[in-house]
Amino acid sequence: MKRLTYLLPIGIVVVAAIMASIFIVDEREKALVLQFGQIKRVKEDPGIAVKIPLIQEVVYYDDRILALDTDTIEVTPSDDRRLVVDAFARYRIDDVVRFRQAVGVGGLPAAETRLSSILNAQIREVLGADQVTSDTILSEDRRVLMNRIRDQAQNEARALGLDVVDVRLKQTNLPEQNLNATFERMRAEREREAADEIARGNEAAQRVRAQADRTVVELVSEARKESEIARGEADAERNAIFAGAYGADPEFFEFYRSLSAYQAALRGENSSLVISPDSEFFDYFTGSKRTAE
Repeated sequence: MKRLTYLLPIGIVVVAAIMASIFIVDEREKALVLQFGQIKRVKEDPGIAVKIPLIQEVVYYDDRILALDTDTIEVTPSDDRRLVVDAFARYRIDDVVRFRQAVGVGGLPAAETRLSSILNAQIREVLGADQVTSDTILSEDRRVLMNRIRDQAQNEARALGLDVVDVRLKQTNLPEQNLNATFERMRAEREREAADEIARGNEAAQRVRAQADRTVVELVSEARKESEIARGEADAERNAIFAGAYGADPEFFEFYRSLSAYQAALRGENSSLVISPDSEFFDYFTGSKRTAE
């Protein structure tokens, strides 16, 4: 009975020691075994492992892809149009040994602070390059810029044991104080383009109108020419008929011409002629011509 009394505490101590020496690494984690603050072992594969109780401790780090939102900053592209930019990054702890050595007991908060500084510096450097304009940043071409930021940030983040997987720009807007000026400039540009279009339209209308006027003049001239030709041909035909009629019956032709002259001379209600009664003009009118014959 006394032996059992002694063995029970010893058993409890042994079980506690065994439990204290065992640790489990989840598939979402990596672990470092530290002994008096020094790294003794790295456990990256999931499963059960052992350590020396009371002497060694285990520090766990997340092995998943993590997210980091950067602070909003202002950048000045090559066209001097300032932009308000913020971004988010996807990263993971790639080398836990280097990570521990770089940030110490600060862990992820310290690492994210330093990574955020790296990202902001690279954003300023890439977006402020000589050939990068605000139009490029606001267009679809900014994908190339984001990849450049990621690659440069990744090179610096390796010193922290981090792997920068991706970087994306969330906000790329103009500062509030520049919005009105930008809108006014855009409005002025659109009004200038509209004025240019109106001027080109008026010029085209003038060309069409001038072409139409010239066509009208040409058509009227051609019609007049054809009418004059037709009138001349008709007059020639009429004269030929008159000449033929005169040759066939000169007396009838003279009579017809006299009647035409009477009709032309006595046209209207107030026609007046001052002619001697024995004028030849009235030969057929008075019948003296027929009497003489």
